Amino acid sequence: MNSQAPPPAESGSGKPAAPAKSVASPPGANAAGQPADVALVSELSKRVIGNVENAIVGKRKQLVLSMVAWLSGGHILLEDVPGVAKTMLARALAKSLGCHFKRVQCTPDLLPTDVTGTSIFNQKTSEFEFRPGPVFTQILLADEINRATPRTQASLLEAMAESRVTVDGKSYSLNPPFLVIATQNPVDHEGTFPLPEAQLDRFLMRFSLGYPSVEEEMRMLDLLQFQHPVDAMTSVATAEQLVAAQKAIRAVHVDPRVRHYLLQIVHQTRHNDNLALGGSPRATIALFRCAQAMAAIRGRAYVLPDDVKKIIAPVMNHRLILRPESRLRKLTTEKVLEEILGEIAVPTIST
Repeated sequence: MNSQAPPPAESGSGKPAAPAKSVASPPGANAAGQPADVALVSELSKRVIGNVENAIVGKRKQLVLSMVAWLSGGHILLEDVPGVAKTMLARALAKSLGCHFKRVQCTPDLLPTDVTGTSIFNQKTSEFEFRPGPVFTQILLADEINRATPRTQASLLEAMAESRVTVDGKSYSLNPPFLVIATQNPVDHEGTFPLPEAQLDRFLMRFSLGYPSVEEEMRMLDLLQFQHPVDAMTSVATAEQLVAAQKAIRAVHVDPRVRHYLLQIVHQTRHNDNLALGGSPRATIALFRCAQAMAAIRGRAYVLPDDVKKIIAPVMNHRLILRPESRLRKLTTEKVLEEILGEIAVPTIST
């Protein structure tokens, strides 16, 4: 896989430039995107997840969530202890689709221009030339993002929200599909800069990989005995196919009763006595889009309430803030969400 990303497209008018190459829709799709494409989304997801499982053992739930986030066009925050394959996950996803991959090790001395790039004066041409930073890729791993300063953390916001970077008044488009996978260590907080709530809300999902079981770790040792399994991986799909799948999931039908169920959950978080901060409208949109992606991965052209339940925790946990007295009672956002789900009647959707 070529580790160098192609040069960014530039738009001197301040607007993001159009992609250099148009992405074709999958076979059988029309301009509006029809639910018939769901079978292709499901098949693509199974190929990618199966390929990644050749390198990462026993993490199928997290791999499904990663595909849901990628298909939804969002970004992932992995919060876990060191050495549980967070970097491997990002590399394996990139290799599975032949995407460009870059890694940034966040430290307190990392500058915003170290991420976005900078303009350098060329003495031969007597002009400034833009040198793109590592953000100009398709999968960016921001390792230990909470060790970077708030200014550097904020340099990723425009790229995450709009898939473009503005430097010296010029906008540069990022090549789709653009995915940021940020990691942070929940144990060692010395010398860190915790992400503010507004920036946490920019991440579509937050979840952990966790430790493997004895059997899974035994298989991991077998895989690593002679070579790193990620190095032996090959592509099973293309970036263009993933972009087409991202468009296809938007055609997945969401019944008005499921929409109302989803809205009830979010609104309950805003009025819950244990929460100081509930879900924002961005959380509502995230739940809606992730539920569509989860249904498509399961091979359905319609969303069920169970799809919403499957993604409620990773989508909502980092967007909620517990009251201090609730923390003293050992409550967690997961428990509060479980209580809210238990209070809301689940709609019956005929299949």
